Amino acid sequence: MAEERPVLVATEADDATADMVITELNRRGVPVVRFNPADIGADLTVSAWFGTGPAAVIGQIHTPSRAVDLTLLRSVYWRRPVWPGFDHLSVDDARFAAAQVRYGLGGILYALDGPLWVNHPLWNAAADYKPAQLAVAQRLGLSVPPTLVTNDPGEARRFIESHHQVIFKTLRWTPYQRDGVPVTGWADPVTASEIDESVRVTPHLFQAVVDKVADIRVLVVGRQVFAVRIESGMLDWRKDYSALSYSAVDLPDRVEKALLAYLDHFGLVSGSFDLAVDNAGDLWWLELNPNGQWGWLEEATGLAMSAAFADLLTQGVAS
Repeated sequence: MAEERPVLVATEADDATADMVITELNRRGVPVVRFNPADIGADLTVSAWFGTGPAAVIGQIHTPSRAVDLTLLRSVYWRRPVWPGFDHLSVDDARFAAAQVRYGLGGILYALDGPLWVNHPLWNAAADYKPAQLAVAQRLGLSVPPTLVTNDPGEARRFIESHHQVIFKTLRWTPYQRDGVPVTGWADPVTASEIDESVRVTPHLFQAVVDKVADIRVLVVGRQVFAVRIESGMLDWRKDYSALSYSAVDLPDRVEKALLAYLDHFGLVSGSFDLAVDNAGDLWWLELNPNGQWGWLEEATGLAMSAAFADLLTQGVAS
């Protein structure tokens, strides 16, 4: 029966945002199977058969408390899963084992053509390249701040000198420590005098600063759009969450349609967008996080974000 078809949730052990969605699914009586790829072994087993029946793939996943027939899934919520690192193995064995899990477990799940993915990890990955994001945003008519991606120090200096204020942003977040202390790459101002030959080592992203008065985080779930204005007075509001205030707002129809078209372009059914509001009230596109955090925004505004995810995962189709 359709109402017995489970939702598969792939995420790390401590994920308060996923907990909010699972709680809502439980309230509706929708069965949920939660797992984390890092648990592969005694706490997670997977099997799949090919070429043995009418279905292209027949498979099962077992956790200590649940079992699921993969052919019966209604949807997959691919939240924040962690892949195993196999730290107890030698470097070569760990690399080999990690690859087998990604391409074995991952490949089995990617082979499924029945459930709705929120979002499919391959489409998430394709949408996570910032240069591609910038190009798509501009094609869709969204206002994009002047941006340069380069490893040429001369080009970087000329770009910075030609704009009033410029920031440096990472092209991809990665875990990073300095002297054993975790550090985060904020959107920080950069001057031409700071540019040296080390820029040649890798491409860097430089962007003209928007003369903003506020930020807007937009969460799209299926075709539901939730926009939250964030007041901070900071260049990068993520630096101090305690200093933020929030209010739910409506987007201009043109912008909302462009953001929906943006997700359609990448085959995504959900995503978190960051926009900046300038002194004239105009909106500037900054970036997309295909799987961004949103739980704290629901708590701050009362917007029914977790219910929207539960709606989508229960339906099993993007409405």
